[in-house]
Order: sequence, then structure tokens, then C-alpha cells
Amino acid sequence: MKKVYISFSSDIIHSGHINLINRAAEYGEITAGVMTNEVVSSFDRYPITSLEERIKVLRNIKHISHVVVQDSLYYDDILEELHPDYVVHGDNWRTGDLAPIRQRLIEQLARQGGQLLEFPYTYSESLTGLEHSMQGKLGLPDARRPRLQRLLQYDRPLRVLEAHSGLSALIVEHAQAKKGGEIRSFDAMWVSSLCDSTVKGKPDIELVDITSRLRTIDEIMEVTTKPIIFDGDTGGLIEHFVYTVQSLERVGVSAVIIEDKIGLKKNSLFGTEAHQTQDDIEHFCEKIRAGKAAQRTKEFMIIARVESLILEQGQEDALARARAYVAAGASGIMIHSRQKTPDEILSFCDAFRQTDKTTPLVVVPTTFNSVREDELYRHGVNVVIYANHLIRSAFPAMQRTAQVILENGRALEASENCMGIGEILTLIPEQ
Repeated sequence: MKKVYISFSSDIIHSGHINLINRAAEYGEITAGVMTNEVVSSFDRYPITSLEERIKVLRNIKHISHVVVQDSLYYDDILEELHPDYVVHGDNWRTGDLAPIRQRLIEQLARQGGQLLEFPYTYSESLTGLEHSMQGKLGLPDARRPRLQRLLQYDRPLRVLEAHSGLSALIVEHAQAKKGGEIRSFDAMWVSSLCDSTVKGKPDIELVDITSRLRTIDEIMEVTTKPIIFDGDTGGLIEHFVYTVQSLERVGVSAVIIEDKIGLKKNSLFGTEAHQTQDDIEHFCEKIRAGKAAQRTKEFMIIARVESLILEQGQEDALARARAYVAAGASGIMIHSRQKTPDEILSFCDAFRQTDKTTPLVVVPTTFNSVREDELYRHGVNVVIYANHLIRSAFPAMQRTAQVILENGRALEASENCMGIGEILTLIPEQ
């Protein structure tokens, strides 16, 4: 009997899929491939159901004889392993981001003597509505909150970009780039106190209170589905921090990062140029323990930010603090630096990983911005946060537009730097 291969990414098996399976069964014995969550989320929404659940569903569908895991958008490894006579797919990938994958598949099948069979893709309003419903569920607190922990299982660093409004969050949600045979996107959003303060015209000194910042989170969550990491500054008083943890957890935030400083908050990139006081280890550990005790779920993460390198206290102090914070219950460690090169960050990560192989490490390459994500990952970094780039790029663009209008007494010259009204309206989802 001929061998037929079909790959599935969706966690919704609908009538269109069944029709495709029935057509494929006419050509031979079917092996179904299930794309991993990591692969699916690189070009589509994150699956609601687990990989194991999707495998179980396919194993119980008529005509499917075998189920395998496909851990790449490309079919190379699957074709080498199975040598199918036919690969079956809908005809909806002839254009768009998946077209290069289709072309590579055709070329490899030709070398192996196989053939691609394409059947009409099923479009219907009911299926579109079902997909919208599933998309909406991803934004619910109980679905969004645990996703960061699941993403940390990926064999690559998570890519996180700041969002400070609903519109900027939509950019993070939908941004994609094709690079080196992969489709890249952002895994999560960073809600920065600096950006949240700046967009409100306030100084970055913990002046904007948690109630106001929760409104920003609500605006972001209303229109997006990606997990959120919250910049908690120092966390404030221990008695206040426990309420912050519960409030963030309740609305579906995945993690809070707090820094080991006390007193009036000053931005870390001022370093020793501004008066900044580092908290003592035991007091900060007490804050971590209190926050962990206040949690209602296991998924919420409290990540400790170590400021020793910023305040020029040296690597040994940073390591001692990081290990103490993990022992106190911290879900991860963020190590920060204001050096122009990543050397001291990489050195810290190497030393930390000698004794701790599992605790997630977070970095924010604002000043040491020449380092690439893959190099950071080789040194044990799990999360890379681009902490303020959207607001830093938006401000000069808006400032320049205002200047051009003033200089010319009209808007014509500024229009070339502006997105069309019709285009910007399409960015906003109707539901």
C-alpha cells in the first residue's frame, strides 16, 4: 500500500480536516504528523490543547494509521524518515508565509520520487467563528497566565518586547519576520514601569500606582493573547507587594520582576551616577517569600532582578544574591548591566549555570545591544526582553511630525512619514 503523510497544526479538527483525511485515504495508508506547540506558535496562535491531547485525538480518527510528531515547519526530517509516496495538504499555502515551505517540500519530494497532493481548503463562516472563539480563549486569565512557563520549555530563548498601550501591544502580538528558514515572532510582552510612566508624562520613580498600571494591563489584555511579564520595580513594601502579586495573578499576568533596591526608585541605567540603595539579602528574600505565599496558582512567576552589576558590587555579590533569591523561592533571575558589551552578563550567566542548570535567566540587552539571542542562549539565558524600544522609536517619530507641520504650516510634508488612516484602521480588530 502507498504511504500518505498529512501534517496538522490546528487543535480544532473540523469538517474540512475530515474531508482532507477521507480524500487522502483514497491514495494509501495515512501517517498524521502533529506539529509541536513551539512550531505552531511560530506562525499561528498558540494551541489551546496540549501536544499529547492533539496526538490522542488524531489516533482516534478513522483512516489514520500512525501518528508522529513534527518538530519543524519544514518536512525534511519527516520525509527522510518516512519516505511517503504522497504528502497531502490544503491549497491555502500557495501564497503567503508558508509558500517557501511548500516549495521546499515539492523539491524534496521530487528528489525522493514522491508527490504533493493539494485539495481545496475549506472556508466557512462557522469555522471562522470557531477559530475566533478559540483565539478569544487564549486571552482569558487562566489560559494566558500559565503560558510563559510552557514557553520556557522551548529549545531557544523567549523573545519579549515592551508594550505600553493597546495599539503597541497589537504590534507585538502580530509582528513577524522570515529569517533563515524560520518565521520569527515575539513570545510575550513586557509592561515596563519606565514606558508606562513615560506615556503618561510622569517620571520613572514609581509614581504611577498599581491601580493605574492595572488599567494599562487591561487595555493590553483586551486586544491580545500573548503572556505578559510585569515590571514591578522594587515591589514596594512587603505588605503592599503581596496584594500586587494577587492582583496581577488574578487578571492573568504570567510573571512579575522585582529589583533588589529600596528607597526612591531611580532607573538602573543611571548606575552609580544617581543615589541608589541595594536592599539587603534577607529583607529581599523575605519579600520573595511573602509574594510566593500570597500566590493562588502555581503558574505565576516572581522573578528576582539582581542589581549588583549595575551598582558595581561585582560578580560574586551578584551570584550570592541570585542563589539566595532562588532558595527563597524566586521563579527566575534577571541579571542587569549597563555596560556597552555583554561580557559581564555572559560571565555571570556562565558562573550561575555551573551550579544551577534550571532556574530561568532573564536579560535586558538595552546598552549591550550588539549581542544576539543565540549567543545569549548558549550562555544559559532563557528570556531576552527588549524593554523600551517601541516607545523610544515612537517618540522621535511623533516629535519630527509635529516639527514638520510647524515648519510648513500644513500636513502635506508630514504625510510621507505617516501611515494611511485606512491602513491604521485595519490594525484594530473588530472583535
